[in-house]
Amino acid sequence: MLRAVRRRLYLMRHAEVRYVGERDIEAVRLTDRGLEQAAAAHRALDDVAFDLVLTSGLPRAVETAEVVAPDAELERWPDFQEWRAGRLSEIPPEELEQAFVGGLKTQDEESRFLGGESLREALDRVHGGVERLLARDWDTALAILHGAVNRMILSYGLTGGGRTYYGTFEQAPACINVIDVGESEW
Repeated sequence: MLRAVRRRLYLMRHAEVRYVGERDIEAVRLTDRGLEQAAAAHRALDDVAFDLVLTSGLPRAVETAEVVAPDAELERWPDFQEWRAGRLSEIPPEELEQAFVGGLKTQDEESRFLGGESLREALDRVHGGVERLLARDWDTALAILHGAVNRMILSYGLTGGGRTYYGTFEQAPACINVIDVGESEW
């Protein structure tokens, strides 16, 4: 069987969740609006046949994938979990919003996102996942991931595998990015 010259990756952010008031931000679930967003994405992608559907394994990404591609066998790839934050309780409340927004926009690979994982560590992890994805055999894939991780993947693609991070790309809940990929590279 001849392989397509280009492969298509549908890179989606999980649907809306509510982080406020949650003790464990990794365990948050979709809101009612998030479920509606996921259903709309399902309708938009209903005629696309996916060879591979993957998520980060975090509940918000898995829940979105179960609505968007209900008949697919999901693969959980921890290398695509969200950029890991530190302890939010250690950041003064009046500095939290700026720390969050500023953290997502950093260019310094030694900067730590909210005192947690550095940009260097996150890029190493996510880029390793992208390289593993590129090595797999697929023509059309759906990856339902997270805002910062999607920014890292889009930045990787735009730079041909470089380490530049464009943290200002907007990744609204349930947004879908379409990336055409060469057989083994961006």
